[in-house]
Amino acid sequence: MRRVSVVGNSGSGKSTLGKALAARLGVPFVELDAIHHLPGWQPIDVTEFRKKVGEITEGDGWVIDGNYSAVRDLVWSRADTVIWFDLPRRTVIRQVLWRTIRRGVTREELWNGNRERLTSLFRLDPEVSLLRWSWTRHQVYRDRYARAAAERKDLDFIRIGSRKDADRLIN
Repeated sequence: MRRVSVVGNSGSGKSTLGKALAARLGVPFVELDAIHHLPGWQPIDVTEFRKKVGEITEGDGWVIDGNYSAVRDLVWSRADTVIWFDLPRRTVIRQVLWRTIRRGVTREELWNGNRERLTSLFRLDPEVSLLRWSWTRHQVYRDRYARAAAERKDLDFIRIGSRKDADRLIN
């Protein structure tokens, strides 16, 4: 395990697991959100996104966190392992709720000057509300990665269904 793609729902714990795993393996950790989201939450041009991710995946080792279909082929063509964070929906929603509140109150910068807003909790548009995004995408990601795990015999898939599973993987 030297080139790892960490996928799953927003708020499931991908970044926390990815950082810990990268430290354990002694390889760089890359959050695709940090590349994709330019200042003002503007998305990066797809061609530029693919170029940057392509350069990263040329490395001998890395842990990349993210679900972007625009670069999945690049990441998975070089990955040896996919870690699929598949926590129950209720757990993900609880984690997203508390994380959004913490980030909103502390005004924590995420990437490129972007910050989550507390008011997003009350929005119904999943493009604006991470809570709503996580709710609506949960089954989409579950179906996508279950199918990929069954079909992609060239990759080792590790499904993480609980915090205990994540802790066991790191230890």
